[in-house]
Amino acid sequence: MIEPNLLSEKLGVPIRSLDLFTTSLTHRSYLNEHPEVPYSNERLEFLGDAVLQFLCSELLYGKFPDSPEGLLTNLRAALVCTPSLAASTRDMGVSQFLKLSKGEADSGGQEKDYILANTFEALLGAIYLDTGLENCRKYLEKFLFSKLDEVVKSGSFKDYKSRLQEITQEKLTATPIYKELRSYGPDHNKHFVMGVYVRDALLSEGEGSSKQRAEQEAAKTAIEKL
Repeated sequence: MIEPNLLSEKLGVPIRSLDLFTTSLTHRSYLNEHPEVPYSNERLEFLGDAVLQFLCSELLYGKFPDSPEGLLTNLRAALVCTPSLAASTRDMGVSQFLKLSKGEADSGGQEKDYILANTFEALLGAIYLDTGLENCRKYLEKFLFSKLDEVVKSGSFKDYKSRLQEITQEKLTATPIYKELRSYGPDHNKHFVMGVYVRDALLSEGEGSSKQRAEQEAAKTAIEKL
């Protein structure tokens, strides 16, 4: 049973509807073993992703008034990438509250980046429905927006696909190609796994809520390997 005061303290926002937050912490695998539970966190994740994109865009638009759209897009992508959101969820210390199937839990689901990143967005969706946009902003300021200076300093906002193409053309005289390896989830909340290939050899895989995000993750991993 989730203790609302403890969860509220960890998130840094008030909680009115515990049911919403319980759902936000329920992975779809849990429903396979608990048919009495009606919903997983996928719908809240869908909503939270939209709120996340809006509030990050608002932040960047105000903080970088002279920057072009392309740069703002790259900064946002680096800030909300799967590893970044997963790290923020770990910082919250809410993994203990995740509801997973036994198989998912036994395979280390509480530490998988994509599950933790999805949970971050689902919690944001729950906050939006529960107490509104201002508390969503507080949540992001506490757990995500503080990373922006480091993103800028490290240069991690640069487009990974472009950087990978430069590297492979220089080192291998070849251009990377991206292919969809698999996808899962309902139509309104698809997740994609993309592979990046050079000369028919798979360099790496990446996962994301869109093919573009998954390609960026695949390119980032390939750069680290090369």
